[in-house]
Amino acid sequence: MKQILLTGFFTIVFLSASMAQKHKPAYQLFKNNGKSANYEKMISDLAKSDMVFFGEYHNNPISHWLQLEMSKSFFEIKDDKLFFGAEMFENGNQLVLNEYLNGFYPEDKMLPEITQLWSNYKTDYKPLVDFAKENKLRFIATNIPRRYASMLHKKGMDALKELSPEALAMVGPDLEAYFDPTVKAYAEMADHMGGHVPPNMLNIQIAQASKDATMAHFSLKNFNDGDLLFHFGGSYHSNYNQGIIWWINKIQPGINIKSVATLMQSEWDEMSKEDKAEIANYIIVVADNMTQTKR
Repeated sequence: MKQILLTGFFTIVFLSASMAQKHKPAYQLFKNNGKSANYEKMISDLAKSDMVFFGEYHNNPISHWLQLEMSKSFFEIKDDKLFFGAEMFENGNQLVLNEYLNGFYPEDKMLPEITQLWSNYKTDYKPLVDFAKENKLRFIATNIPRRYASMLHKKGMDALKELSPEALAMVGPDLEAYFDPTVKAYAEMADHMGGHVPPNMLNIQIAQASKDATMAHFSLKNFNDGDLLFHFGGSYHSNYNQGIIWWINKIQPGINIKSVATLMQSEWDEMSKEDKAEIANYIIVVADNMTQTKR
């Protein structure tokens, strides 16, 4: 009997894999226990959070499509308590973004005013901004201006002494107080370089941390009780509860945070059970040969 059950089990697994290959799904959705996730149940679960961080692959169309679909689903539940945040917009652009969202001028007037606008804005992020505009929802530019991250990359924390009060207001104020190069997200940056760690490695880590700390700061600054922040950023800014999530937990413990990660099928297949359990609450696994958007 045991042999029959095992045979039946492996037959089901084989048929499931065969069906997946036959129907060629663009993506699969998993929980962090490795089991398949139901989209509606995922939305219901995530909507109970204070903040949801969607870790994308910047040139992955499945990531961007699901961001928009999830936004629509969250809006049905949270209405005007939903608001957005994004790595793709530097906080120095907030005034221009707000004016556009409020209908002060058309998009062709807004775009030239946005500094460092990502080249894939029109295909990948415009639908999200337009959704916010159509539904009168806030959209927060959370990232540090690139010029300040570049200064920190060159000069380390000393760069902060050279900035004006107006400039410092665009940098996460907790950066110097809490930065720790031994934290997983930053320690691994050095580990990945093997035996070729550059002499300015600490500055590289500080520059990366400045992005996370700033995005955490503006996420918290714009959050009110009862809100749901849906934040878009690269997976490395939120995987394993690192990056932005680590900073939020450091600055203001007690915020209910959940995350979604994007992985390619080959990455998912090679991950250990432990890594799958820790990387995010939900994982979007995308076919390896998925076409890419241009950036």
